[in-house]
Amino acid sequence: MSGLHGRAVVERGAFVLDVEIAVDPGEVVAVLGPNGAGKSTLLRAACGLTPLTGGRLELDGRIVDDPEADVLVPATDRHVGVVFQDYRLFPHMSVVDNIAFGPRSTGAGRGEARRRAAEWVARLGLDGLGDRRPSTLSGGQAQRVALGRALAADPALLLLDEPLAALDAETRLDVRSGLREHLRSFAGPTLLVTHDPLDAVVLADRVVVLEDGRITQQGDPWDVARRPATRYVARLLGLTLLGGQASDGEVALDGGGVLHVPSEEIADGDVLVAVRPSAVSLHAERPEGSARNVWNGVVDGVEPIGDRVRVAVRGAPTVMVDVTPGAVADLQLAQGREVWLSVKATELEVYPA
Repeated sequence: MSGLHGRAVVERGAFVLDVEIAVDPGEVVAVLGPNGAGKSTLLRAACGLTPLTGGRLELDGRIVDDPEADVLVPATDRHVGVVFQDYRLFPHMSVVDNIAFGPRSTGAGRGEARRRAAEWVARLGLDGLGDRRPSTLSGGQAQRVALGRALAADPALLLLDEPLAALDAETRLDVRSGLREHLRSFAGPTLLVTHDPLDAVVLADRVVVLEDGRITQQGDPWDVARRPATRYVARLLGLTLLGGQASDGEVALDGGGVLHVPSEEIADGDVLVAVRPSAVSLHAERPEGSARNVWNGVVDGVEPIGDRVRVAVRGAPTVMVDVTPGAVADLQLAQGREVWLSVKATELEVYPA
């Protein structure tokens, strides 16, 4: 296998997708982006459902779409496995027959297809469920059947379109770890579309962020999570992203205010500062202590998130702060409440813009 490589250009009215894509054999690449960014368009172009209007795609050493050369390999001949968000299992077929449909669609005989399906039933931990219909399966079991159907066909490319979105939070946690193991055993390239940054961090080797049809950031999932390049990525990760100009250990922020940062970590010039909500402290009065960054602000909103409460504080700078429910009561936090904020310089992630 030589993976998926090329440039995908798709024009649809005013929207244009224009991205360089490269997914090597055995690599899992997660595609993140807001609604309308072009994620689904990229997947449809990769599997042949949406023809390119420009660029060229090569899959497993074969050109599958090149509008300039008038080459377009249809979806049925690309040997691509797809796991959809709603799984799209055949309701009238058993688990074994659903999985066997994958190899059958690529020309395998009935006996060979069922043999491969039985192997995947065992590999996916579906023993005892081979004769069941999809309506009797849990969400996690249905997801594994859909994955087995895609992999049993021995695809040249695996596409996953929000494969965990239909699961509840508890099931999602269990299925995510199992999915990672199965993806690691697939020798071909995998392209994963998701809105969940945790899916990307756990499942992917590399993250590609799409916004308005363009790649705005890509790299190792942990690096992207630690140093977001755009406000969309920062919001997705629950961070505050501030831009400014660094000079002698201080950053003059574009939106007003100054932050002290570790001077040895960044050269002078345009920088981004990522602020974790848990790194900022709230106070009723101006605090005393070791924090070099202290400023005042006004509470703009209070929102419970799990066992924490996220507080939006408008000031210079405006940031998000995570506190306990007890702190909300103690500080009498409500919209319009004046507060003081503090954060240590060592808690700030600073990097070139």
